[in-house]
Amino acid sequence: MNVWPRGTKIRSVAVIAAGGLLVAGVAACGSSPSSSASSQVAASAKQTIVFASAGLGTEGTATKAAIASFEKLHPNIKVSLLSLSSNSTVAQEQEEHYFLAGSSTPDVLYTDVTWPSTFARSGWIANLNSLKPDTSAFFSGQMATGDYSGGVYAIPWFINAEGIYYNTSLIKTPPTTEAQLVSDAQHALATDKSLKEGLAFEGAEYEGAVTAWQSFGANISVSALSNINNSANQSALTFMYDAIHTYKISPAAVTGWEEANVQAAWLAGQTPFALNWPYIFQLSESTTNGKPTYPAVYGKTAWIPFPSSTPQTSLGGDDLAINAKSTHKAAAWEFIQYLTSSSAQDARAISAGDPPSLTAAYNATLYKAAPYYKDETAVYKAVTSRPVTPVYPQISSSVFQPMISSVLSGQETPSAALSSNAPTVSQLLATAK
Repeated sequence: MNVWPRGTKIRSVAVIAAGGLLVAGVAACGSSPSSSASSQVAASAKQTIVFASAGLGTEGTATKAAIASFEKLHPNIKVSLLSLSSNSTVAQEQEEHYFLAGSSTPDVLYTDVTWPSTFARSGWIANLNSLKPDTSAFFSGQMATGDYSGGVYAIPWFINAEGIYYNTSLIKTPPTTEAQLVSDAQHALATDKSLKEGLAFEGAEYEGAVTAWQSFGANISVSALSNINNSANQSALTFMYDAIHTYKISPAAVTGWEEANVQAAWLAGQTPFALNWPYIFQLSESTTNGKPTYPAVYGKTAWIPFPSSTPQTSLGGDDLAINAKSTHKAAAWEFIQYLTSSSAQDARAISAGDPPSLTAAYNATLYKAAPYYKDETAVYKAVTSRPVTPVYPQISSSVFQPMISSVLSGQETPSAALSSNAPTVSQLLATAK
């Protein structure tokens, strides 16, 4: 997404190669064996810090605007943007290349909400306790994603939740059950031949498929990882399969779809339902030269949690962390404080559609410029985090992602897939203790 995970919007994986070259260069000339107090550069000194971040389109533009505003307030500090892949799985690998190379840069880095405990356990990111962050200023669920072993290792940047968008010109009443959503989608397809699918969602083999699974009702809390073969997981995985093969409201192509594909389908008005992140709301209501940018959905967009028996939405979003080897920690902290200020968060929310992680940023300024943020609260109230454990990224990439892919392609049944993979997940979970 993130997700995004955060809304892990995809970019060409050619960036991996570029990232690999950058790692080599930084490791050769920018790494430092120590980041002791004596090696630290004061925030008042003239310096350049490196910020590793992802984001395409309006997100990338918003990040560059925030950097420019920060530099005006801190003329002695320049921020060099290191652009990472907008596929969160690839971006994580790119950041890990820098860490493994022992590099002192990037100084500041974005992390998906699932990464901090893994990075902290490896000693890659700094414990921020000594900086006394105001942890009460953020949504508690996201703030917890930066905790590890009594330390605060990451600060929330923006929050995300994954819900169901529906086109109010096609769907007059929001569905309250899974069966109603299926029926509404089938009816829309039957009556409007311009529609190409009834439900767009992310089904490619990457983290986005896992957040989709969770948003459809899967229970993958830490406690559930001891046995993932539970009824909630079977039901959610079965729905994903049935949407394609039984109900035929989703095309077989969704097995290769990521957020960008869902976004395109929704904005073109070719689907009555789409599973995606909050930034889609901002795009749907955007205008160009006073006219709707996407007329097929402008003024016709609504957003709800997926109507399962107990509605939940997968928590995505991005956190901000400091490289443990950085020699510019003071300037890095100044930058993080700016990015998480109310004014900066409101500006990003309005321009890029990334909801603030700072509770104070939900204010009159935000609502006047983007009133749809008031309509998003129902989705945020149902937010559910993915497991906060250092081994979650490994569980996701080595088990969940290929398992979901195998089910959606018809290679395994949901029950068989969950049963066969449950012991592996349990074993991986045990290594975190």
